[in-house]
Amino acid sequence: MANKVHVKKGDTVVVISGKDKGKKGKVLNVFPAEGKVIVEGVNIVTKHLKPTRQVQQAGIIHQEAPFYASKVMIYCNKCNNPTRIGKKILEDGSKVRICKKCGEILDK
Repeated sequence: MANKVHVKKGDTVVVISGKDKGKKGKVLNVFPAEGKVIVEGVNIVTKHLKPTRQVQQAGIIHQEAPFYASKVMIYCNKCNNPTRIGKKILEDGSKVRICKKCGEILDK
């Protein structure tokens, strides 16, 4: 059974719980099987790397780690608030995501 995640790659989201609560960023990657997302500038972890053939630069690096998609809400640029999403079918038969607060179409 396929797992569903309410966000897509490229969406702007706001973190609603955890240590990074209130931060806003762009979704870089979505893992629907795990129900997790990676958001730009959120959940930064420290990683220690040894030099290998693929990674010549060794040392301590900081990178984004995945976290549960239920901790984020989509950010609507029109009403400037985090919002839930709804689905709507347009006249041409295509299905789009809309903002529940202002009705703005979120899909490009």
